[in-house]
Amino acid sequence: MNSTVIDSQVFGPLFSTQEMRTIFSDKNLVQKWLDTEAALAKAEGTLGIIPQEAMKEICSKANADLLDIASIGEFYKSSITIVPLLKAFKNVLDNNAGEFVHWGATSQDIVDTGLVLQIREAHAVLLKKVQQCESACYVLAEKYKHVVMAGRTHVQHALPITMGFKAAVWASEFSRHVTRLNEITPRLFVGQFSGAVGTLASLETEGLKVQELMMKELKLNAPDIAWHSARDNIAEFINVLALVAGTIGKVTREVLTLQRTEIGELEEPFFMGKVGSSTMPHKRNPQVCENVIALTRSVRALAPLAVEAMNCENERDWSCEIAEWDFVQRACHLLDAALEKSVDILENLMVYPEKMEKNLNCLKGLMLSESVMMHLGAKMGRLTAHEIVYTICMDAFEKDIAMQDALLAHPEVMQHFTTDEIKQMLNPHNYIGLATTFVDRVLAKRPAVK
Repeated sequence: MNSTVIDSQVFGPLFSTQEMRTIFSDKNLVQKWLDTEAALAKAEGTLGIIPQEAMKEICSKANADLLDIASIGEFYKSSITIVPLLKAFKNVLDNNAGEFVHWGATSQDIVDTGLVLQIREAHAVLLKKVQQCESACYVLAEKYKHVVMAGRTHVQHALPITMGFKAAVWASEFSRHVTRLNEITPRLFVGQFSGAVGTLASLETEGLKVQELMMKELKLNAPDIAWHSARDNIAEFINVLALVAGTIGKVTREVLTLQRTEIGELEEPFFMGKVGSSTMPHKRNPQVCENVIALTRSVRALAPLAVEAMNCENERDWSCEIAEWDFVQRACHLLDAALEKSVDILENLMVYPEKMEKNLNCLKGLMLSESVMMHLGAKMGRLTAHEIVYTICMDAFEKDIAMQDALLAHPEVMQHFTTDEIKQMLNPHNYIGLATTFVDRVLAKRPAVK
């Protein structure tokens, strides 16, 4: 029986992906714990700490398919340690090998390392999709480098930019997230094997050797010191995911905004059969963008929780770890769904250059006020020019007349310029600054296709 939207057969596709559900499934969780126990047994068997026969038995049967996973859940009604796993695992081990499982470890060693192994799988999935978003933005930046559109500040027309410039800003931001996700891996992919309070006292002089061999087997970095109560690595991961969520939430919000009927410059992918309303057949709602925006809100909301979970007491505090068991997988589920939908939006984004061109004149030339002011400022000073152009603009706005007509009717302006010069100043295609240069700078850093 499904009880959350992530696992729901109805709402599930809106909140996660099958790939991420597999990573954070009970079976994979148990398997990661078993992988950790097997790596520990292999290290200890190699060093002669536990019998070779026990090591072989443990390693050969460290398979989640052999365990009664439901029974582990039953044991968790009375325990939040790794003991429920050990009981289930012992039942499938022969020759007394169960007595040598978990030798010298503490529950959190196994739980933390298992979580890191799951995070490593999730990280690879998320990184790939962030890179796909980045790549899609490069394509948009290059394709629409010269397509002029209205730049907007404070939701108002400001100055002309190009659609390629807008997409290049997105690409640059995704590029930084790729860097962040790669940079955290040495700190994030660190295993845990430190014993009861982090001192490895139970293994005396062999502790560091066991730790080194165990982490080598798991392909994880060995910790410099126990991180049982130091949860900054987990908090950093969630906060990086929140940053990614911030970007895709912003980008999809931009698509949604520019899909407004009154603007109509962009549209999320559409196909026949995609229904926007149960009662209004004409609607082409940006429903996928709305889905992404909702998901990213939830991911960002988990960042403060991850920082709060750093507040651990003494050398062990399950209240921190239990919170992580919930919010780590939730953040990964929600962000993966948001990224998957964002990849589709960006790769198949519908762009309407003709509407962009039409919208350039919504203000009847007022959008080029800076251009006029700068030209006039060269004649009489910037502040004086600003006052004159401001007065002209406000008058034109109130009377709903074209900027060109307002300028042509102003003697102080016309004593410095010809009619043709005024037309050139008010041509939005002549005032995109270095938009295309900046696009080229971003494109120059595009990763090589492998």
